[in-house]
Amino acid sequence: MKKILTYLLLAGSFFSLAGECFAARMVVEGSTTVLPIAQRAAEEYMNAHSEADISVRGGGSGVGITSLIEGTCDIASASRAIKEDELQKAAARGRAPKANVIAMDGIAVIVNNANSVSELSKKQLKDIFVGKITDWAQVGGPSGRIVVVSRDSASGTFEAFGELALDKAKVRKDALMQSSNQAVASVVSKTPGAIGYVGLAYLNGVKALKIDGVKPSKETVLSKQYKLSRPLFMYTNGKPAGLAREYLDFIQSPAGQKLVEEEGCVSIR
Repeated sequence: MKKILTYLLLAGSFFSLAGECFAARMVVEGSTTVLPIAQRAAEEYMNAHSEADISVRGGGSGVGITSLIEGTCDIASASRAIKEDELQKAAARGRAPKANVIAMDGIAVIVNNANSVSELSKKQLKDIFVGKITDWAQVGGPSGRIVVVSRDSASGTFEAFGELALDKAKVRKDALMQSSNQAVASVVSKTPGAIGYVGLAYLNGVKALKIDGVKPSKETVLSKQYKLSRPLFMYTNGKPAGLAREYLDFIQSPAGQKLVEEEGCVSIR
C-alpha cells in the first residue's frame, strides 16, 4: 500500500510539474504590423524568465484571430478590431475574445523616393485606390501610370485602410496584393510609379505622403491630427491569465512601451 501511495504521489508531482511547464509555453500569432513588437517583447521577457517559451508568428490579423477562435494560439495580435462574425464564430466554440490595446499606429501612405508628389487629399487617395485616378499627372506629379500596392484581405491593415481611407470601397482589381508590410514597402521602394500603405514601423527606403496636409508621425497619431490612425491589439480568450497576463503586463508596462516606441509604433502611455 505504501508503494502504491508513493507512486501516486510521485505521479501527481510529475503531472503537476508538466502542467507548470505547459503553462510556461505560449503561441502569439497574427498581425505583421504588431509582429516586431510581439517578437521583441517575447525575446526580452524570455531573457528575464528562462522558464518561459513564447513562439511568435505572423500571417495577418485574420489568421491570428481564426487561430485564437480555433484554440491553436494563446494570443492573437491584430491591427484591427475583431469583426462581429468572428465574435459569433468564437461564441459558437465557447470562446470569448478579449481585446487588449498594446499600442497605437498610423497607416502611412508611401511612394517611391523618386516621386515628386508629397501630399494627397483623402479624396485623391481614395480615387487612386479605387481606380478613378490612374496617372500621377492627375495629382500634380509627372505623367506616369500609378501602380497600386495593397495588403491582402487577411490583413488587419487592409481592413483598417479600407475603413479609414476608402470608406469601405473596394481596392481596384489590378492592385498588387502583398502579404506583409515589409513586402509592400519593398515593392514601392523598387517601383517608381508605385503607391502603397504600411504601419509607421516600415518607412525605411520609402517616402511617406502627407494626407490632407498632415504627415504620419507619433505626434500626429497621438494628437489625432492624422486621420489614418488605429489602435493595435492583442486578443486573448477571456481575461488573460498566467503567462499571457504576465506577457501583456510587460508590454503595457513602461519598459514594454519603450520597446513599442523603439519598434516604430506609438506608446499608449
